[in-house]
Amino acid sequence: MGYVAVQGGTTAIENSRKLNRYLRLRGESAPLTVSQIMEQMAPLVDRVMGEGGLYSPFHAALAIKQASGDPIEAAFLLRAYRSTLRRLVDSLPVRTETMRISRRISAAFKTIPGGQVLGSTSDYEQRILDFSLADETVETQKEVVHDFEAGARPGEEAPEPAEFRKVVEMLREQGLVPPVPDRPSPQPTDITQESPAFPLDRSGRLQMLARAETGGVLALAYSSMRGYGNIHPTVGELRVGRVTVQIPHPWRKGTAITLGSVSITEVEIVAKTAPQDSEEAKPTFALGYGSCFGHNEVKAISLGVLDRAMRSPSPRAPAEDHEFVLLHTDGVESSGFCSHFKLPHYVTFQADLDQLRAMRENEE
Repeated sequence: MGYVAVQGGTTAIENSRKLNRYLRLRGESAPLTVSQIMEQMAPLVDRVMGEGGLYSPFHAALAIKQASGDPIEAAFLLRAYRSTLRRLVDSLPVRTETMRISRRISAAFKTIPGGQVLGSTSDYEQRILDFSLADETVETQKEVVHDFEAGARPGEEAPEPAEFRKVVEMLREQGLVPPVPDRPSPQPTDITQESPAFPLDRSGRLQMLARAETGGVLALAYSSMRGYGNIHPTVGELRVGRVTVQIPHPWRKGTAITLGSVSITEVEIVAKTAPQDSEEAKPTFALGYGSCFGHNEVKAISLGVLDRAMRSPSPRAPAEDHEFVLLHTDGVESSGFCSHFKLPHYVTFQADLDQLRAMRENEE
C-alpha cells in the first residue's frame, strides 16, 4: 500500500494523546480504579481476556481503563502486551468434567446427572432500566453483600460431586452422536506461533474462534440460525466455572504440577442429523463445541454453531467457509485494517485522481 510517513506531526500526535487522557479525567467523579473494573465489570473483563488471548483479569481491566471502555481497543492493547511475554511451558489438556461449577444448564433435557445449576444469569429478568442504581452508595453495597451472604450460608446439603458427567455422553451411549475417535489426536496447531493456512484443522479453527470478537461470531452464527446455512442448535450442555490448569512435572514423569485455575464457559450443541460416511451407517446428531475465557455464554454458543457449520461436507453459506469466518471475526485484525484507512493515503489517492482526470479528458 502506498503510505507516506507523517512528517512534522510529532507535537500534534503528543497533544492528541494528552487530549485523550484529559477527556477521560476531566469530570468531577473520582478516577476508576483497576480493582473496580475487575470487580464490577466482570463480563467486560472476561470478553477482553478472551479476545486478547491472555487470561489476566488485572491486565484486561487495565486495558479497559486505558481504552476508556472500548472493548476492541482494549483487546488490541492486551494482545499487543501478550506478544511481549515469553512462553515458558505448555499446559496439559484441561478436564472440564472436574470443573468447579457455578452455572450448568441443558436445553435438551430437563433432568441431567448432577442437576441443573441456574447460577448467575440475567436471562429471566425484565430488560427494564433500574434507576435505583444511579443512587448506589457504599452503604447500599454493604447491605446487598450482607443480605446475600447471610442467605447463602451452606446448610446440610450433600457435598458437590468431584466430577459432573457430560450430558452428551448420555446420547453417545445410545449411539445418537458419533463416538470419540479411537485414534490419537494429531499435534494441535498453534496459531500464535505460525500463520494459519486454509483449510485449517479443527484445533486451529477452535483457537481462532476462541479469540474472535464476540459480535462478529454472533453475527455469522445468527446468519446460520436464520437460514443462511442450516444449523439450528439445541444446547446439550452449557457450563460455567473454574478449571484447574496443570503442567507436566519437570523431572517426575507421569505427575503434574497445579498452577491454579481459570474461569471458562463451555458449550456443546446438538445439531441436525450428521452426514454419514456410508449408506450402512445409522443417522446420528452432529455436535458443535465452543469454549472461551470467562463468563461469555453468547460467544460460546456462537462458537459451537460455527464449529458445526464449518464441518459441513459441502460448504455453501458464508458461515460454513473456513477462511470467511475465521478472517472476518478477529476483532483486532478487522478493526486494525479498518482503522488503517485513517492513515495517510496521499500517493494512492493522487494516483486515483490522475486516472479519473485522464478518463474524463479522453471522454471529452
